[in-house]
Amino acid sequence: MLTLTSNEKVRVCEKGHKYSKSSDCPTCPICEKERKPESGFLALLSAPARRALENNGVTSLEILSTYRQKEILKFHGMGPASLPKLQSALKEKGLSFKE
Repeated sequence: MLTLTSNEKVRVCEKGHKYSKSSDCPTCPICEKERKPESGFLALLSAPARRALENNGVTSLEILSTYRQKEILKFHGMGPASLPKLQSALKEKGLSFKE
C-alpha cells in the first residue's frame, strides 16, 4: 500500500506498477530499477544521468569520448557529480573526453 503526502498522486505505468510522485515526471521508479544495467559505465550513474546519456545516443565509452565535458553537462538530467565516474570509466579504457 502506498502512503501519500498531500501533493503526491498515485500513478500506474504501462507495466501496471503503482507508484507515487509529486512531480510531473512520468518515469516509473520500479521500471527504472528493473532496467538499470548490472555492469558497464552506465551502471555507475544515477537513473537521470543514465537516461540523459541514453536519450542522446551515448551508449558506449567510445561514443562518450567524442563529446566534450561541457556538451555532456548540457544534457537534461546530467550533473557535475557524474563527471568523475565517467572520466574514470574512460580512463580505464584508455579514452578521454574530447578536448
